[in-house]
Amino acid sequence: MNLTRLPGSRRVPSGLEWTVLKRLPVILLAGTLLPAAVVFMMQADLSAKDALEAQYTAIGVVLFHWISMLTLGIFCLIVVLMKGHGYVADGYPLSDSDRPKQ
Repeated sequence: MNLTRLPGSRRVPSGLEWTVLKRLPVILLAGTLLPAAVVFMMQADLSAKDALEAQYTAIGVVLFHWISMLTLGIFCLIVVLMKGHGYVADGYPLSDSDRPKQ
C-alpha cells in the first residue's frame, strides 16, 4: 500500500480530544474505585441480601462506566485521526466511472 499525502492538506489544531484522552486513565480509575468504596463502607450496616444486591449494583455501575469510557476513548481517537493530514491510497480503476475510457 502506497499512501501519499494530499497536496494542500493540513493538520487541524488539536482540541478537547487530547485533553480527554490524557485524563481518561484517571477518570477510569476513579469510576472504578468510587462504587467499590461505597459498597465496602455500606456492607457493615446491611443485611446479607442487601449487601449482595449492593455488590451487584456496584458491578453494574463499574461495567457501565468502563464501556462508556471505552466508547469515549474510541471517539477521541477517531477525532484525532480525522484531524490529521489527508492521504491518497493506491488508485483503483473504475469500470463504471463518469468518464468512460476513450
